Amino acid sequence: MQDCVKFYIDGRWVDPVETRTMDRVNPATEETTGQVALGSAADVDRAVRAAKVAFETYQYSSRKDRIALFDRIIDSFENRRADIGRAISADLGTPAWFANGYQTQMALDHFIEARRLLVDYPFEYRLGDSLVRREAFGVCGLITAWNWPVMLVTAKVAPALAAGCTVILKPSEFSPQSARVLTEILDAAGISPGVFNLVLGDGPGVGAAISSHPDIDLVSFTGSKRAGVAITQAAAETVKMVHLELGGKSANIILPDTDLATAVADGVRRAFINSGQSCIAPTRMLVHEDQLVDAERVAGETASAIVVGRDENVPGTLGPVANAAQFERVQGFIQSGIDAGAKLVAGGPGHPEGVDSGYYIKPTVFSRVMSDMAIAREEIFGPVLSILAYSDDADAVRIANDTTYGLAGYVSSADRNRAVCVANQMKAGRVFINGAPQTPLAPFGGYKQSGNGREWGIFGLEAFLEVKAIID
Repeated sequence: MQDCVKFYIDGRWVDPVETRTMDRVNPATEETTGQVALGSAADVDRAVRAAKVAFETYQYSSRKDRIALFDRIIDSFENRRADIGRAISADLGTPAWFANGYQTQMALDHFIEARRLLVDYPFEYRLGDSLVRREAFGVCGLITAWNWPVMLVTAKVAPALAAGCTVILKPSEFSPQSARVLTEILDAAGISPGVFNLVLGDGPGVGAAISSHPDIDLVSFTGSKRAGVAITQAAAETVKMVHLELGGKSANIILPDTDLATAVADGVRRAFINSGQSCIAPTRMLVHEDQLVDAERVAGETASAIVVGRDENVPGTLGPVANAAQFERVQGFIQSGIDAGAKLVAGGPGHPEGVDSGYYIKPTVFSRVMSDMAIAREEIFGPVLSILAYSDDADAVRIANDTTYGLAGYVSSADRNRAVCVANQMKAGRVFINGAPQTPLAPFGGYKQSGNGREWGIFGLEAFLEVKAIID
């Protein structure tokens, strides 16, 4: 893997205006693997100028031309699949089986879905005496997190390009290699200069400049609530559109009529996907009070059976968390659960047995958790699961909704109608029933402090389209 010290602006790889770098550390080994350049407001200015000029023509590109561009992007992506997987592993220490599989495929799916929508999406239609037009929003600033370093990017870039927008991307400074390879894919596909621009950097140096820039029309952000609030405040001065996806603390309601062992085991594994670093991870498992002991047994056995370490090609192997700060943060939450009196069912503080380097964490399960405990309220972003007991369906819904977040929810029941009834009462943007898989067609976004707006599928496309009425 190479240093990530250049930016992609106006169709060329360029040096930053100022030289400022940060070490890149592989979370699986704690070894320094290179440098990443940290940009500034001056770099953002260059990228915005290029995007603004490119927008004047790209917004009028034909449906046929955009479809052809997406065909080239998809082909280019397929040719670089292995490189994308290696880049994700280099950035995050992600085991190869997961980086090359779920992480890479879900990223590609957003280009495929955007291309499908382009075929017949009604960019204009009659509504009474009016012609309603959907037009490209303009120059868009895209700021993404590190946990799904390519998928989070393509979930924004694909619909933005399909809509006719031009973009400036700021990926996380902890996942620059993934963004670099994706940029090479777009460049190889022949994307026009200025339509896509990459500026690496941190929040204070680049994110803040994107949020407040007067010539950026829309900001789409995935990350923490703290950063989302700062972005919204910075964007308010220019009254630009802001879309936010800010994480969650998703409840997994296991109703007593379901197959308890299957639902609990699936819930544990799903909570720990990507080392627990997923905003929709079902990290609060709600089980009926009469089944709590059995649920603890299954959850403990499932968590204890998970292999942690560097067996990269063994499906199910759990990788490290993303960096040293995240490792310490998760360790702090684990200790807080112990101090608060929760029952430690599996895992606990420290490194897993036999692992003496890397930011690996024991798959940890707590039970007898109360809703006011930090482990039940805060987004931990690591392999830590809390089990809470409920008395009936109404109590389960009450506990599930007792959170400032509302990104996702999960329900298991042998009676689908009962599961849907519970799902309808959950204040969450997505609810999965009986282990349903992800789909790029369904809207993605949250209630309450999980953010605003929706991504993915047609909802993601329309997020980058303004609405105009021509009345005649």
